Amino acid sequence: MKREAVLGLERQGRVHEILGHEERITAIAKEYAKSPEGTLVVSPDNRSRVEINLAIRAEMQERGLVSKDEHRIEALVPRQDLTGPERTWAARYEFNDVVRYARASKETGIERGEYARVKSVDAENNLLTVVRANGSELIYNPRRQQGVSVYREEQRAFSVGDRIQFTAPDNELKIANRELATVEAIGQDGQMRLKMDGGRDVQLDPREHRHLDHGYAVTSHSSQGQTAERVLIHVDTELAAKDLLNSRMAYVAVSRGAHDAQIFTSDREKLPIALGHDVSRQSAHTPQMDLQKTVSPQQAMKPQPELQQEISHGLSIGR
Repeated sequence: MKREAVLGLERQGRVHEILGHEERITAIAKEYAKSPEGTLVVSPDNRSRVEINLAIRAEMQERGLVSKDEHRIEALVPRQDLTGPERTWAARYEFNDVVRYARASKETGIERGEYARVKSVDAENNLLTVVRANGSELIYNPRRQQGVSVYREEQRAFSVGDRIQFTAPDNELKIANRELATVEAIGQDGQMRLKMDGGRDVQLDPREHRHLDHGYAVTSHSSQGQTAERVLIHVDTELAAKDLLNSRMAYVAVSRGAHDAQIFTSDREKLPIALGHDVSRQSAHTPQMDLQKTVSPQQAMKPQPELQQEISHGLSIGR
């Protein structure tokens, strides 16, 4: 984004400098709650996205726009720290990770759409031991299994009125990855009725369809394809992951808003520089891992005894 464009937004009163991180998150939440319909928040990094979602949700509950009656589930949250190449290295997996297989494999016998849970890691030999949904164990080299997604289980609370997003496609429900919806009802059995942004009504059991997260704020990457009447953009100029702040992020974020775009930043002076540089090709390169190094006990993870029984009795990991 060119300096002139940033200055143009500033002249229109659409750039807000708030130094403190928590204060800035709170300000975004309050601004969102003023006019939630048709509003989307974009933040470059996943950590701040989660913080903003929680802050907005709390503000919406305080104003009575989201119910305080909560239904908690163990959602499957993508491991954002894993690149595609890293998913071929056993050492990058952790005990109890949930793995989803998008491709079948004759070699391993894994079927398309299957899930498994990581039981142990043999980093030295690059082998994973996973527990499948039927309780059987399988040892395989992750280099030999393509098309995998890796998740952690994290608790999420959902209420009537909540905005949610799907973090994986669901063929059964005909829902695309990152599609947004609003929770219209939650039954006593936990069944949720959703109103998709496209207008469809969808009924689902979150114990079976666990790729759900709050959808008030999204990352700039996930926002592609989304549109809103108004977009609120979070730009921390001191963000450690500098590659996430660039001209492409700015363009994608600002162009999500059909009628209004506002920026909440930590430093007004540094904003044009932060949003002005091009994406570095080098930043897209994946660092290589030396698998020949001595493997520590932490890397060669063994399943914890108290959790052995839990993962040995099958998985409850949804579709």
